[in-house]
Amino acid sequence: MSLESRMRWRQVSRRARRLISEERSIVVLLVAAAVAMGVAAVAFPGSWPLTSLLIPLTVGSVLLGPRLLPWFVIIVLLVLTLAITQQPAMTARIAAGTVVIFLIGLIIMLASFRRTSLGVGGMRGESMLVDLRDRILRQARLPALPPEWYAESALRSASGSPFAGDLVLAARRGQRVDFVVADVSGKGEEAGTRALLLSGAFAGLLSEIPSEEFLPAANRYLVRQEWLEGFATCIHLAVDLDSGDFEVRAAGHPPAIQVHAGSGRRSTHEPEGPFLGLIEEAEFEPVRGNLGAGDAVLLYTDGMVESAERDLSSGVDRLAGAAERMLAEGFQYGAGRLVDALGSPDDDRALVLVHRR
Repeated sequence: MSLESRMRWRQVSRRARRLISEERSIVVLLVAAAVAMGVAAVAFPGSWPLTSLLIPLTVGSVLLGPRLLPWFVIIVLLVLTLAITQQPAMTARIAAGTVVIFLIGLIIMLASFRRTSLGVGGMRGESMLVDLRDRILRQARLPALPPEWYAESALRSASGSPFAGDLVLAARRGQRVDFVVADVSGKGEEAGTRALLLSGAFAGLLSEIPSEEFLPAANRYLVRQEWLEGFATCIHLAVDLDSGDFEVRAAGHPPAIQVHAGSGRRSTHEPEGPFLGLIEEAEFEPVRGNLGAGDAVLLYTDGMVESAERDLSSGVDRLAGAAERMLAEGFQYGAGRLVDALGSPDDDRALVLVHRR
């Protein structure tokens, strides 16, 4: 094992020991609080309710991991049982409170068993997931471009949460910049975990391999995952920032839209390619074009153009028309405006706008 690996292992070990020590301190405090509340319920049966035990029980469900939480629940229920035996009389109020506490304890214990696969408590597990999401999304930030170029992205989920089945990636190498918009099968949080995984993997591929190899490599990666819903659509735009020449490759994705400033017309670029994850040795042929001064290209997911009220072709026409109208007012913040105005609230939607000023 190298010196660097040993140092990392020591850091991980120290952090794990610190977390275990913190959790033990928390459980000691919570057990003390539960015992104190049980004693108070025995000493002052008319004024101190047994249901006060719900306070440490609830706090424990949030702070403790699945290793200690079931034992803490058992301790609280034992304290409750002992406190009940010392009550002067078993009233309907005490009986109802006891049933409620036992039910909540059972629910918390079942939830802790479900957390076992993650191995961390509620708040810590949530913070880890949010941190993972933020780290991966930071990889998707659009790179800085020369002053004559403008790029913007917008992403919304069907559920309104930060986790969506659509993803946006970008990478710049010298005077060449790549933009990727992908749509993982499913919607909202249902597809969010798969999109997080693909975002990290695709970002690594996009920054390390030639543009023409990105979709084949992404397809092979997705095939190896062997997911039950293991497919995704994707569109990839590679732009030369000096000449404005570009290549578009797609995998079962809606076409790219180009708005031509000089003529005022619009065109679609629809390269052929199968969905990612279905065919192991798939081929993705490019469509080539050029972005002149004032032109813009839109990449988007089907949530922008397809809904129960309209089909894909009419949705593409609607989006292209809205992009044409932006020629006069400017494309600044145009991606967000288009997503909010035209996107279907029942579907995840993502859009990337690339404009040559």
